[in-house]
Amino acid sequence: MGHYFRLVKRDTTPLLNSIQLTKLSQPPLNSAILLVIETFLLSMAPLKKGLELQTQQDNESGHDAGEMTEIENVQEQRVLSKFDKFVMPQMAILVLFAYLDRTNIGNARVFGLEEDTGMAGTDFNDVSMYFYISYVIFETPWVVAVKRFGPGRVLAIAIISWSAITIGTGFASSYGQVIACRVLLGFCEAGLFPALTFVISMIYPPASQGKRVAVLYISIALSGALGGLIAYGIQSMGAQHGLSAWRWLFIIEGAISLVVGAVCWLSLPTSPETAWFLNSEERTTMMVIKERNNPFKETEHFSWKQVAMAVTDPLVWLASIALFCSSIALFGFGTFLPTLLRGLDYTSLQANYLSIPVAICLIHSPLLVIAGYATAVGTGHKGVGFFAMFLVGGGVYSFNTILVTWVSNNIQPDYKRSVAISMVISIGNASGMAASQIYPIKDAPRYIMGNAISLGGEVIALFSIGLIYVLLKHRMRQKDRLLAEGRDSNGKEGDQGLGFTYVF
Repeated sequence: MGHYFRLVKRDTTPLLNSIQLTKLSQPPLNSAILLVIETFLLSMAPLKKGLELQTQQDNESGHDAGEMTEIENVQEQRVLSKFDKFVMPQMAILVLFAYLDRTNIGNARVFGLEEDTGMAGTDFNDVSMYFYISYVIFETPWVVAVKRFGPGRVLAIAIISWSAITIGTGFASSYGQVIACRVLLGFCEAGLFPALTFVISMIYPPASQGKRVAVLYISIALSGALGGLIAYGIQSMGAQHGLSAWRWLFIIEGAISLVVGAVCWLSLPTSPETAWFLNSEERTTMMVIKERNNPFKETEHFSWKQVAMAVTDPLVWLASIALFCSSIALFGFGTFLPTLLRGLDYTSLQANYLSIPVAICLIHSPLLVIAGYATAVGTGHKGVGFFAMFLVGGGVYSFNTILVTWVSNNIQPDYKRSVAISMVISIGNASGMAASQIYPIKDAPRYIMGNAISLGGEVIALFSIGLIYVLLKHRMRQKDRLLAEGRDSNGKEGDQGLGFTYVF
């Protein structure tokens, strides 16, 4: 027989939280590739032997309040490994094609998009900015829809919609039509990433969430490599059937995304505990896992009090500032990488295929981004500038992975966490509007202003992460002092209560 544990719901779970802290106290990996390997190993590794946790089932679950559910350790691992097998790949593919459809306009630009649609001056920058305006406005409604109706149908509708819009962009003939397509695209893609982050927090224990979120960020980077590869192939193909290469870029990528959306409609579950690939015993296991992952769950109904807790928490605002500043580089890099390479005196064809190795250079360190932009600002040499893009590509996603996971793990109760995640990601995505304006064509070929702003944003983000660490340490010291005095309450709720241990 495998080792088992029992779960009983409590208002405070210091044992559970100390276990979470132990699991998360390991230093972050410096390689995104190793993150994927560790995710796989995690799903195969047994939990610590002898672990016994107790929680009481909700009255609404249909079980008696005192009924105990015993689950073998191997059973829990089998359930989570099924989500790794059936759900995580779909999430990664959704993110990959969302960012492929979002950033392909950067590849289309070097194909002649501006000339064919009558753009001039900063028109291209404005097109990119309008996308992020609608994107930020409609993020929260999409997340609420996922929570209300389940991820399967909502996310499938979203990808089918944005795929159709991407195809339509391939037939745009004017500046105004391109803007309309981008605004609609922002609306349809808005809630994808915060929704997926929230779904991950519903399924996986806090110690496992960071690695799953990291996989999503790896998909963002891989979309740049795949986009460059597709763009290179399409440009080599040239104009076909009266349509120029940039039009085929939107049409082909949109068609592929459309197929992905149809598959997601059929295969993504509406909720973790009712997933089609789980049997009845595994569904019971998933229900208990959800209860344990949310020990501060108070109600399934909307709570303005928890919204206020999220909006007034300095942790949420510091994370929002850090994500905003780091995302300036992220969005600017994703959209304008072909433009930056073109500015290094590479041809449009070279600019697209040279973006492939840059996108897959994922060393996962924010210091690399700072070094990369500092190099780009300080030199106009073609080869050195190309190397600087490798440094940026090696670390541009690391802040975001850390921040999203940190907020998810250190915010409770449930509605406060969902509001905090949406708020942080929305403010972070608002940086896309700034990133759209920092690379005007008049700054070609070196684009010093855009690279300098991205450099400054990364420095501020790094400083903000340091402040978050200091804040959480300060809160834990206060809690430890009160606990040492024999206090059982500090008058606060959720993550700021004495029963919650912050993870670092």
